[in-house]
Amino acid sequence: MAGGTARITVWDWALRLVHWLMVLIVPLLWWTAEEGIMDWHRRLGLTLLSLVLFRLLWGLWGPWTARFWPMLRQIGSAPSYARTMFERKDHATFGHNPMGVLSVFALLLALSVQLGTGLFAVDVDGLESGPLSILVSFDMGRQFAEIHEINFNILLGFIVLHLVAIAVYQFFLKDNLIGPMVTGRRAREDFADGTLPEIRVRPIALILGILLSAAIVYGVMNAG
Repeated sequence: MAGGTARITVWDWALRLVHWLMVLIVPLLWWTAEEGIMDWHRRLGLTLLSLVLFRLLWGLWGPWTARFWPMLRQIGSAPSYARTMFERKDHATFGHNPMGVLSVFALLLALSVQLGTGLFAVDVDGLESGPLSILVSFDMGRQFAEIHEINFNILLGFIVLHLVAIAVYQFFLKDNLIGPMVTGRRAREDFADGTLPEIRVRPIALILGILLSAAIVYGVMNAG
């Protein structure tokens, strides 16, 4: 591109929107739980559930950098990548690098456990409960509530590690990961020569992901 650096799309807008909505909702969920604002805690929890469901579906049929299969193929190279990442010999990875793949799966797993246990959880007085708690006994609901509390600390730990990794890339490896997650684009010269996948949102795939996510959440809301 004359007069400037050619830029290409790496992250599609649907993936970025889901990512930043999660960033907003998770601390709000913590705050509403701490303040006992359980009506909003449930609403936000169901909203986050829809986002996680969409992300899981998007990992099956979304654009290439959102899909899980290319990410899974990188897990085996994570140890060698970690040993050499500070040598900075290679170009940036188009999409998630092997360490980023581990982070994505860890965060999605922790979020899924947090949401799943929250759906069945019952508080100690039996006054506040998840929308699916009617399907389990009180004692089982209490067990889900305990796992819900413990898992939040695990989720928090993964979030802290994620932020530390972003800081390491920013200040030590001089690789800005936040900017592309905002704009979706990076400089073409950041990547090795070769043909790169086209990243674009297919309307049918998007609508299908939204409808399926919404249908599941609607079913959860009306399970009682």
